[in-house]
Amino acid sequence: MFENAYRGLLGELILGKEAVLLTFMKPKEHKAGDILNKLLVTKDNLTDDFFSNNQELSSEILHAFTSGNLILSNAQKETVLIEPYFPKPRLVILGGGHIAKPLCEFGVKVGFDVTVVDDRPSFANANRFPEASEIICESFERCFELIKPRKSDFFVIVTRGHRHDGVCLRNILGYTSAYIGMIGSKRRVRGMKDELLKEGYSKDQLDSINAPIGLDIGAVTPEEIAVSIIAQVIKFRRIRDNTWDNEVNTKFNWPECDSEVIKDMSKEAEILRALATIISSKGSVPRKAGAKMIVWQDGRVMGSIGGGCSEASVIALARDIMLSKGYTIAHVDMTGNVAEEEGMVCGGTMEVLIESF
Repeated sequence: MFENAYRGLLGELILGKEAVLLTFMKPKEHKAGDILNKLLVTKDNLTDDFFSNNQELSSEILHAFTSGNLILSNAQKETVLIEPYFPKPRLVILGGGHIAKPLCEFGVKVGFDVTVVDDRPSFANANRFPEASEIICESFERCFELIKPRKSDFFVIVTRGHRHDGVCLRNILGYTSAYIGMIGSKRRVRGMKDELLKEGYSKDQLDSINAPIGLDIGAVTPEEIAVSIIAQVIKFRRIRDNTWDNEVNTKFNWPECDSEVIKDMSKEAEILRALATIISSKGSVPRKAGAKMIVWQDGRVMGSIGGGCSEASVIALARDIMLSKGYTIAHVDMTGNVAEEEGMVCGGTMEVLIESF
């Protein structure tokens, strides 16, 4: 029924853009009712007439963009679920030397798609970087045509020489990105910035460069330097300068997103199915807000909201919702006696929206 909304969402994520999906619900009884509509929103839409006439909803959408939090709003006569979606962050490592190898491994482990670029075939290959999503063997002058930079990209410059660093940096500064870091001594970095300033680059552009790169932890070995770099990258991923909310350095909650689930929801289903989404959680839980699972009438599932008995109870509810249509919000308790009796190792609670499709 709402495949077009998910199709549009998938398209935005493929382009590396952030979006919010609004689900309009009409309650009929406590925590249950009908799904009225779904609407895809990008930041550009916030200037449209619809949102200028709905200031409260617009403000909550804006907060979802800047915080990454799912919001269950009552700004309209209907209940509205506001779900922010962000593309999986990409770590682009420019240079395939001794620091790039552990950096690629750490980047994948903490949730990045990693692209490695080097102009030497002996360094830019799958044997050296088996974890990388993409390996580009091309000159640093031409590689950006293949990278196709996105606003959500995190760039790390660890090339083998000053000239290559400069080529990469000049290209990156022509785009908007989430992070720019460049390796080098303070003297070398200062010299590079002086060159760029003379070439007409602004102070704001130069201030956006994290150089010398990484957090100061006294790192010496390639692995330690990689740890210091990925720690700084994580900081930029998790803490945002939310100027829209007049807040600086606020913690950002990167919502969970299963692209395979979104891809399947963009297709018409041959049999009945239900979509389960964690809309909030407290305490220790296996999956956080945004995690999704599809349940089909024939018993198949895709995705996960944590597994175990808690997931089994949601699957049972999903089968009932398929027949009655509409939605329900299930409370999943993994605390105290409930957790002990069910054999759970967690100690939290979740609210799970189950929608029929």
